[in-house]
Amino acid sequence: MQKCTLALGCFWKPEENFKGKPGILETEVGYAGGSNQSVTYEEVCTGNTGHAEVVRLTFDETKITYKKILDLFFKMHDPTQKDMQYPDVGTQYRSEIFYETDLQKIEAIDILSQFNKKLDGKIQTNISKIKNYCKAEEYHQKYIEKNR
Repeated sequence: MQKCTLALGCFWKPEENFKGKPGILETEVGYAGGSNQSVTYEEVCTGNTGHAEVVRLTFDETKITYKKILDLFFKMHDPTQKDMQYPDVGTQYRSEIFYETDLQKIEAIDILSQFNKKLDGKIQTNISKIKNYCKAEEYHQKYIEKNR
C-alpha cells in the first residue's frame, strides 16, 4: 500500500471523486504544505498558514498506479488556475502534488510535463515534498455525524 496527497481545490468533491475508485482503499481530507504541524479550517482560510486543502489517498498499487491517480488528478480539476478552483479563491485552493518518495516525485514531474504539453504550458500545479499534513478533524466529525 502507498499514500499520496493531492491538492485540487476544495477537498469535498475530490474526495468523493476518488472514493470508490478501484484500488483506492481509503480517502481522508486535510491540509498540507504549510508552516504549522496543526491547523484548523479557520486558520487555513486566512491564507496565512501556507496550507492547501488536500485529499490523502491510501491505495493498492497492484490495482491502481500512482500515474493513474495523477492522470485522474489532472482530469478532476483545472490545473491552469493559480491559487483557486473557481469559485473558490485563495492559496488554500491551489493545485499541488505532494510527493512522499523520490519515485513519486519523478512520476509527478513526468505526468505534469505530459499534461503541460497538452495545455500549452499553462499548468500552475506545484510539486512539493509532503510536509505538515494534518487531518481535517472538524470535517471528519461532521462527516461521521452526517452518515450515521
